[in-house]
Amino acid sequence: MSTLVIKKEDLRHNIEKIKELADKNGKDDKGNLVKIIAVVKGNAYGLGLVEYTRFLIDNGISFFAVATLEEAVQLREAGLKEKILMLSSTAIKEEVETLVENDIILTIGSKEDIEIADQIGKEKNKKIKAHLKIDTGFGRYGFVYENRDEMIEILKTMKNIEIEGTFSHFSLSFFDDKYTKLQFQRFMDVIEVLKMNQIETGILHICNSSAFLKFPNMHLNAVRIGSAFLGRISFQNTIGLKKIGYLESQVSEIKELPKGFNIGYSNIYTTPQKMKVAIIPCGYMNGVNVKNDKDMFRTIDKMRYLLDSIKAFFKKQAMYVKVNGSNCKILGRIGTYHVICDRGQKNIKIGDKAIFSVNTKFVDSKIRREYR
Repeated sequence: MSTLVIKKEDLRHNIEKIKELADKNGKDDKGNLVKIIAVVKGNAYGLGLVEYTRFLIDNGISFFAVATLEEAVQLREAGLKEKILMLSSTAIKEEVETLVENDIILTIGSKEDIEIADQIGKEKNKKIKAHLKIDTGFGRYGFVYENRDEMIEILKTMKNIEIEGTFSHFSLSFFDDKYTKLQFQRFMDVIEVLKMNQIETGILHICNSSAFLKFPNMHLNAVRIGSAFLGRISFQNTIGLKKIGYLESQVSEIKELPKGFNIGYSNIYTTPQKMKVAIIPCGYMNGVNVKNDKDMFRTIDKMRYLLDSIKAFFKKQAMYVKVNGSNCKILGRIGTYHVICDRGQKNIKIGDKAIFSVNTKFVDSKIRREYR
């Protein structure tokens, strides 16, 4: 049986480091400390939505953000009472009603969003809590920053919506500083126009994990932290964040293969001599060697991904699994649910512990999570 292990002390360490950095950069313009909004989307980046959120609550985090209706409802059904912001907007009446019924803060970013939320507020005779989303160059949810007149016109018609915050989202803050600064300026220009028109903006937030670490001057009233809690960032780690999770399994079989024997799919590895191997029931479906590379925007990242694939195929680029504390080379292609490794002269036997370094968000949700 495989287990995704989350190291509690390392997670606490990351939480405290992030709190320290938020506090270090002072207070907002109203004298309040910068608020941390913990993003727990995608099954909390693979850490288990409810258990991870409760862990954060126990360590002083009280404001959360999710990406889907299902995530929001799951937290409420688990009995969590803290603030929850739905980062995605919707103009589907049934979805908005469910969010309102569960006391979830809406995101509004279009004329249609506002109309349906205002209508539901009128029907229920209550103020609907919402954050206003500005699209500063992501092309996803939110009012396009240039369409200020349209935005102001519809915002002034609201009677049953209370804006508790206004935010935007960076598209490339881990790499492109110039574009990130442009997005920030667009956001602040919109905020200025909204205030000039006596439109309440609430707390302001634009920083994701990367921007939080790189641009202290952009913290505003709140920051949204997701991957940084996991110790996974796409640039140099300068504040000592720790990677908190690993995949644990066991050796399920050992055998000896003759010289010239193929291992794994596509026959890309052939034993150069008689070899002792161990089989571990973990593969790419469990998250082994699954990376974010294909999601990178830069051409250089795409080229590197292609180059790595070519190297793996033709040059048998080495990958390792730790068995009983020793690094063992993985042989051949990683399978759907297994890997084969070279046990060499090591005293490896069935049942021995095997450890894989993995990105937690790619670990199958059916695999048990354990906080240690």
